[in-house]
Amino acid sequence: MTASTPRPGQPAPASLLVDPSALVKAYYDISPDPDAPGQAVSFGTSGHRGRATEGSFNEAHILAVTQALCEHRAQAGITGPLFLGMDTHALSEPAQRTAMEALAANGVSVFIQQDNGYTPTPVISHAILTWNKGGKGGLADGVVVTPSHNPPSDGGFKYNPPSGGPAGPDITGPIQERANQILRGGLHGVRRMPYERARKSGLIRPRDFVRPYVLDLDQVVDMQAIRSAGLKIGADPLGGSGLAYFEPIAEIHGLDIDVVNPNVDPAFAFMPLDHDLKIRMDCSSPHAMAGLIRLKDRFDVAFGNDPDFDRHGIVTPQGLMNPNHYLAVACEHLFRTRTGWNASARLGKTLVSSSMLDRVAAHLGRSLHEVPVGFKWFVDGLLDGSLGFGGEESAGASFLRLDGTAWSTDKDGIIMDLLACEITAQGQNPSERYAGLTQRFGEPVYARIDAPASPAQKAAFKQLTPDMVTANQLAGEPITARLTRAPGNNAPIGGLKVTTQNGWFAARPSGTEDIYKIYAESFLGADHLARIQDEARSIVNAAFQAAGA
Repeated sequence: MTASTPRPGQPAPASLLVDPSALVKAYYDISPDPDAPGQAVSFGTSGHRGRATEGSFNEAHILAVTQALCEHRAQAGITGPLFLGMDTHALSEPAQRTAMEALAANGVSVFIQQDNGYTPTPVISHAILTWNKGGKGGLADGVVVTPSHNPPSDGGFKYNPPSGGPAGPDITGPIQERANQILRGGLHGVRRMPYERARKSGLIRPRDFVRPYVLDLDQVVDMQAIRSAGLKIGADPLGGSGLAYFEPIAEIHGLDIDVVNPNVDPAFAFMPLDHDLKIRMDCSSPHAMAGLIRLKDRFDVAFGNDPDFDRHGIVTPQGLMNPNHYLAVACEHLFRTRTGWNASARLGKTLVSSSMLDRVAAHLGRSLHEVPVGFKWFVDGLLDGSLGFGGEESAGASFLRLDGTAWSTDKDGIIMDLLACEITAQGQNPSERYAGLTQRFGEPVYARIDAPASPAQKAAFKQLTPDMVTANQLAGEPITARLTRAPGNNAPIGGLKVTTQNGWFAARPSGTEDIYKIYAESFLGADHLARIQDEARSIVNAAFQAAGA
């Protein structure tokens, strides 16, 4: 390997950087064909995402989606303001401008961050809930223009209804269908006014999103404990939308926060390369977080976030924490210290999150609420306080205020960052706390691998039933559950999960490749995990045959 060969965790060479101006030009110049593969509007678990250069995220998409959204608001009787935020990707600002043109033409009152600033996803969720709780007239909702941690070439657009969290398929399905109808009709029916006219219409109103959110943080995290501990805190925004929040957090709450990377660059040229030599602002990746990890000994605790700040990455002097490990520590701490929460508040996790959470919940006497992948499944519980915490293995989570009421019903990387500081203020950092959990509950080994699957086999996952799993044992232990629906809400998981006392696997099809993903965990070590993975393939293949695939 030569010195000039790109390597994970190292700076990206110029040849791998995007040209932001070319992306913006493609956004306006390319007209998508909704009947061509990949060019129609498609709402996944986090809204519509795509690339301008590939005809999958262009001006026409945003006009069609925004018009469909305005029609949804009218049908649903949503008459309050729409909180509109954007992250730092190159395509986010032009897409926000397009959205404002359509929103204003449809008579929608819109709040945006003053001075054309950036806004994290959780801040939009918090603003929606605060408005709706205050009864100021008409329910509010929101849009965040972001493709989350995706590469700099990408764009994204996601909708949060008045519940404050990610919209479910009952909302996104009709919006997607109507948006594609509009695209196929050559944008007929889209209401739009020129940008400057929209800004002067009185409907687009600048607002300071930063200070109200920052002032409210002591209602969800023990900021006094962090301040009293005198912690040295490091923060790497990874060029994201929360950069402007750290200075006021430090000033208002008296914290010592060192922002190690204050750069905002739509090319994200400062980012280390990820494992596949792509630039990806994934704060759970040790490669993408290499810059902060190198500085770990300077801080008592440090953290990074993705561009829309709905995910978190916690760095201690021991290194970058595995997301599953931190979720377990966070839950153990929260359910032990939050005396203002309802005694019956449950611990929410996805099916592919670590079973360490199951053991923590059982130890605390809390019910577990296990749901399919997607944060939308936690929204209602966080909103009514029946869930104290909701978290995903992909480093996204939120939790209730100190008094047991809703804080944000979308993932909030900022409060997860500050919670790591609160935990550290008690004397042990989150890595040390996790070591204590493993001494009490065992040390799990977790991994995700891919296996080949034909299109017919991928489709068969939706038809699987528990009785198609005929095996009685998995890696030498009796099978305790065969799941195709989530125990927490009986929703289809789009795959299969099989559990034993000390291990489990879950298999789900990829949405983009001819593979399926096998998530697996063992509390009996790496060799046992390998057995689980091997037998998982056999069990899934037998289920495919039973399903006729």
